[in-house]
Amino acid sequence: MQTTATQTLIDISKLNLHYGNFHALKNVSMDIPEKAITAFIGPSGCGKSTLLRTLNRMNDMIPGTRIDGKITIGGADIYSKEVDVETLRKKVGMVFQQPNPFPKSIYDNVAYGPRLHGIRSKSKLDEIVETSLRSAALWEEVKDHLKRSALSLSGGQQQRLCIARAIAVGPDVLLMDEATSALDPISTLKIEELAQELKDKYTIVMVTHNMHQAARVSNQTVFFLNGEVVEYSDTEKLFSNPRDQRTEDYISGRFG
Repeated sequence: MQTTATQTLIDISKLNLHYGNFHALKNVSMDIPEKAITAFIGPSGCGKSTLLRTLNRMNDMIPGTRIDGKITIGGADIYSKEVDVETLRKKVGMVFQQPNPFPKSIYDNVAYGPRLHGIRSKSKLDEIVETSLRSAALWEEVKDHLKRSALSLSGGQQQRLCIARAIAVGPDVLLMDEATSALDPISTLKIEELAQELKDKYTIVMVTHNMHQAARVSNQTVFFLNGEVVEYSDTEKLFSNPRDQRTEDYISGRFG
């Protein structure tokens, strides 16, 4: 399946995923366009977060996981034996449901990834930290407190710090797994506005339980049910004129 949007960055083809005997993803195929926001929606347990985690191989960490099918990002097969998973995760950053800053300073949180990848120059790190915090709309709030513990920030600030940390290593893709569900409405709005700005530079794939958020923020929306893609369309089209009755029932609140 693909939408009318621009050039494809992520191509998922006939993907099946099992956790032990449980068939979590069933023959999923889709093209995800670059520099746009694609939202995954559907009831709990429908496979949307599982699919998100296949894009940076986070499911590799779960014992008994089996995957067949193919995922390419920028034309490269990410499940090829030649792929270095750490390099993949540098290119495909992730922001989780709960803000998870390291128990370090604000500065060291953002500099962590670049240092890990060999950047030692203080001036270069300073530049990356400032640029990343500016990109995450956090610089003005923390620029005079960079040595303070990241854990002293509010929940919304911590989540924006986690976004800054993810983009500090220069990813192509940013995965957001329910990234606003633990936040208050004002912080949620800031993250949504931030996502809109970041899509000019990054391909964003977000899982959300909040259909209003998907409608507000995304360019494309994918509706999942029982591990299958039911419908994938431009967001406006999916919400205003769904092709499948199950999509209509879900977005109108009849189940889920």
